[in-house]
Amino acid sequence: MGKLIAVIILAIVLYAVLTMRKKPGGSSGGTADKDSGGKAEKPSKGAGPFQSTSSGGYGKWVGGGLGWVFGGPIGGILGFALGSMFEGMNKGTYSYRGTSRGDFAMSLLVLSAAVMKADNKIVKSELDYVRSFFIRQFGEEEGSRLMLMLREILKQDIKLQEVSSQVGQFMDYSSRLTLLHFLFGIAAADGEYHPDEVSVIGNISAYMGISIEDFTSVKAMFVKDTNWAYTILEITPSATDDEVKKAYREMAKKHHPDMVAQLGDDIKRAATEKFQKISAAYEEIRKQRGMI
Repeated sequence: MGKLIAVIILAIVLYAVLTMRKKPGGSSGGTADKDSGGKAEKPSKGAGPFQSTSSGGYGKWVGGGLGWVFGGPIGGILGFALGSMFEGMNKGTYSYRGTSRGDFAMSLLVLSAAVMKADNKIVKSELDYVRSFFIRQFGEEEGSRLMLMLREILKQDIKLQEVSSQVGQFMDYSSRLTLLHFLFGIAAADGEYHPDEVSVIGNISAYMGISIEDFTSVKAMFVKDTNWAYTILEITPSATDDEVKKAYREMAKKHHPDMVAQLGDDIKRAATEKFQKISAAYEEIRKQRGMI
C-alpha cells in the first residue's frame, strides 16, 4: 500500500513541475529553478512518513483522481488531502513516503477522522485533545504534521466500509489490534465515550476483520464494567484458575509489543501500554481469587 500511495505523490509533484515550467520568467517557478539549480530537493532523513516538497496548482484534483486509482479508497482520501495542502502552501509542504509505519499512521488518520465525525460535530476541544494524543505518541514535529493532514481529511466524506476493508486487506492482524487500541484512546481523548463513536469503532473493527472477542477485549480496556478483567482476557468469571492462566499466556503472546516492532518505537510503546492492561487484568483476577 505504501508503494502505491507513493505513486500518487510522485504524480502530483511531476504535475506541479510541469505546471511551473509553463509559467513565464520571473514567476515563483523560475525562482525555484534558479535557487535549486534545476535539481530536485532531496527528502530529509528521519522525518517519519512525511518529507518536504514543492507544489503547483490543480494538486487537489490530480491527487484525488490518482489516489483512488492507485491507492484504493485510502489513497483517494490522502491524495485529495495532500493536494489541498500543496495548493495552500508555497514551500515546506509535506508528501507521504511509504513505509509500514507510514501506512499505519495514514490509516490511523483516516479512521480517526471517521470516529471524530461519528457524532456529527467537530469541536475545538476535541481537536486539541487529538493533537495532544498525536504529539504524545509521535512527538511534537510529526504530531503537528499529522494534524495538518487530519484537518483536510475531516472535510471529506469517508466511506467507512471501503476504507476499513482496505486496512484489513493490507495490514497484519497485530497492527490492526494496535490501531483499534489507538482509536479507543482517541475516542476517550475528551474524557467521555460517546455511543456513536463506540459504534463506529465497532464497525471499523468488523470491517478490518477483527474478531468480536478481540474487539470486546480491547473495548474493555477503556469501557469497564464489573467483569472487565475477565472480558480483557476473553474468558468468563466461571473459568477455572488454570483456564485463567492459559488465557493470560495466550493474550500476552497475541498482544506482545514485539509483534508491532516494525512500526517503530513510538507505536511499540503504545502496544506496551496495551500489554500492561492485559497484565493488570490478570493481576486483578488473581487478587479476587487469591491465586498464587
